[in-house]
Amino acid sequence: MIWYSKTKVWLVMMGLLCLGSQLSTSIISETVSSVLVHSDLEAVAPKIAIIIDDFGGKVKGVESFFQSKLPITVAVMPFMEETKAQAEEAHRLGLEVIVHLPLEPKRGKKSWLGPNAITSDLSIEEVKERTKKALEDVPHAVGLNNHMGSKIVEDREKMRAIMDVVKEKNLFIIDSGTSSKSQIPSLAEEMGISYGVRDVFIDDSRSPTSHVIRQVKKLLKIAKKKGSAIGIGHVGTHGNQTVQGILRSVELVKEMQVEIVPVSHIIRPTELPEVTSMRVEGNKVPLYVKP
Repeated sequence: MIWYSKTKVWLVMMGLLCLGSQLSTSIISETVSSVLVHSDLEAVAPKIAIIIDDFGGKVKGVESFFQSKLPITVAVMPFMEETKAQAEEAHRLGLEVIVHLPLEPKRGKKSWLGPNAITSDLSIEEVKERTKKALEDVPHAVGLNNHMGSKIVEDREKMRAIMDVVKEKNLFIIDSGTSSKSQIPSLAEEMGISYGVRDVFIDDSRSPTSHVIRQVKKLLKIAKKKGSAIGIGHVGTHGNQTVQGILRSVELVKEMQVEIVPVSHIIRPTELPEVTSMRVEGNKVPLYVKP
């Protein structure tokens, strides 16, 4: 935000000037100029967040994403064999972690949901209890998004129960966009919960790398138009192709002067712990800490 950038510059100037004779005028000038350039870029650069769903199991793409140094947001399924280990590893690498909460869809196999899913036959109290347990099962989670859920996201009372827990724990929620009738955005506005909505699915169950690249281009165009955009991809059968597609898009991200950030940096949630982000520079994506 512009006001934040100006305040940041003023504080740096005051701090440097207080050092008095210990620093030359030229050093102070160069330092302030550097902060101005960096702050202005943060203020105006379009941003994209890439959430990768379905972490938590022994599936393709998990290790590739961890080794890629891509600044993804890791959405972890609760109650799976690798849930805790993968959430811990993501956190160790400086990546943002959220819960990928399984919700009942209108169509699809029940086995796709995993254990302890939120289903339409549960009472409101049972929905809240399962949501709390899911959040407790995923270390370092700062928010959640929905896994499937085309049926539940349309059920206002069930979603209110889930979002009561989200609000209680001061988290954020991302609408994965599995139904055009989702109640998440309107409830979030009503309840004062930070939220975001998926703009683009960057892969599907049969995605070749070329498809992922095309979808990332769509995501970048939306970000340039709106200022920010959220994309969702997956680990799983074609997880390695998704990794490669994003990696091959890094140069385009640089050319379009778009910043890749954790999803929390787009929705601006309050009172969240500091997380790390990455800025694309050349063919590298070095880690840096957002202010």
